[in-house]
Amino acid sequence: MHEYQNALHRLRQGQSIRSIANDGILSRNKIRTVQRIAADRHWLCTNTPLPDLKTLEAAFSRSKLQRPGGKAQPYDQQIRQWVEEGVQAKRIHEVLVEQYGFDGSYNCIQRFVQKLQSQTNPDLTVPLKFRPGEALQIDFGKGPDLYDERVKRVVKTWVFVATLCYSRHQYCELVTYQDIETWLQAHQNAFEWFGGVPDKVIIDNPKCAITKACYNDPQVQRSYEHWAQTYGFIISACPPREPKKKGRVESGVKFVKRNFFPLRDLTTVQSANTSLKEWVLGRAGNRRHGTTFDKPLTQFLETEKAALKPLPETRPELAIWLKVSLYKDCHVRFKKNRYSAPHTCYGKPLWLKATPKVVSIYDNHILVAEHARCRQVGEFVTTQSHLPIKPRVYLERDGDWCLQQAHQIGDSCTTVIEHLLTDPIRDLLHQAQGIIRLVSLYGSKRLESACHRACYFQAMNLKTIKSILEKGLDYHALSANQAFDSLGEIYTGRAQYQRSFNEFSH
Repeated sequence: MHEYQNALHRLRQGQSIRSIANDGILSRNKIRTVQRIAADRHWLCTNTPLPDLKTLEAAFSRSKLQRPGGKAQPYDQQIRQWVEEGVQAKRIHEVLVEQYGFDGSYNCIQRFVQKLQSQTNPDLTVPLKFRPGEALQIDFGKGPDLYDERVKRVVKTWVFVATLCYSRHQYCELVTYQDIETWLQAHQNAFEWFGGVPDKVIIDNPKCAITKACYNDPQVQRSYEHWAQTYGFIISACPPREPKKKGRVESGVKFVKRNFFPLRDLTTVQSANTSLKEWVLGRAGNRRHGTTFDKPLTQFLETEKAALKPLPETRPELAIWLKVSLYKDCHVRFKKNRYSAPHTCYGKPLWLKATPKVVSIYDNHILVAEHARCRQVGEFVTTQSHLPIKPRVYLERDGDWCLQQAHQIGDSCTTVIEHLLTDPIRDLLHQAQGIIRLVSLYGSKRLESACHRACYFQAMNLKTIKSILEKGLDYHALSANQAFDSLGEIYTGRAQYQRSFNEFSH
């Protein structure tokens, strides 16, 4: 209305429409409209007082100058209803054209919808104030693809940014994962970079920190909760889809992405991290901030650093907590490796705690298994006592165990077991185990006698030896010649076994 009043004042002084438009007050068409309305109300006469702003608003609001949609105005109520229902401007334009014969453009509807949205749901914010050391805001941002010297290939990167809310001093680090281990390690690096811990850490809702995002009661990942207790800070998760609650770090991420990454020769993740830290302590830390009008690094060193809580006396050991399940093979999975737990825990919810050196498994709060952490992927770490009796017995009673038991029984039994274990085609370990188990039924003496008879008749297998014992044939002694021949065959067979075993070893 002030512009209309100014244009009207100039028209009353006799200035032309062109000269008024050249001064940038209004366009020529609007000035002509002002001239027409003023002439109808006798406002161009210099003898009458200049109308006030309220009078001008009442006059011009009914003109085309203030119509908030042009051709969309006749459909005002219908469009308002659709906007309240969440229908997009594109779909509104399509329906108006198809069903109402609307001949206006999509931009006309888009402007009208934006006008309605600004009137009904204004996106207003309130600036937040923080005292020194009160809060730290943290977020991830997409980084460039770089060569990682650790894995010898090009990888995707993300930039971890932690911004102190009072001084705006930052910690930045390029990472290659967004898992919980990277999240906790980056926190530790940030606290050591600042030389202290803030009272509160404001975050978004990343899966590595928040297992369930919620406005009132977000569920915090157990590892992160334990980390907060260790360092003594409060976790403050922003409501879902409200990144403006941590606007300082949002701006910090944009600043890194638009000021550090462009036009720099970044080759590897490691060298880029070195350059990034130098940049934070140099140009970024010593720039004059647009909000505080002070240098972030100076404000941090002079004011905020002293307000941070001290770090723990000893560096806390990074620990990851995860819910795991015991598979049917009696192992849980972590980082592409498997660790055994007692078979009695199958079907129960278990907790796994992983430190850089040890993996521990808990049933509720009871420690049920503990293993050294694997360094290579795809490894199995098994404690035999965790397995059920049947598979544990099979694993414990291997070929060496069978031979050891056979030596205690006698030479004939040893020959039979050696014969079974050296079969060139079949795996006869089960037969060997079955023959050793016959001791519990018939005793060592009878089993040795049955094996002696089986060796004589060259029938060294479980079925024959078991049949000999069941029929009592082991009580019938062989003739002297048979016994001598059988004994010679035993020693000959053992010599052949020793030769074949030596050849196999070489």
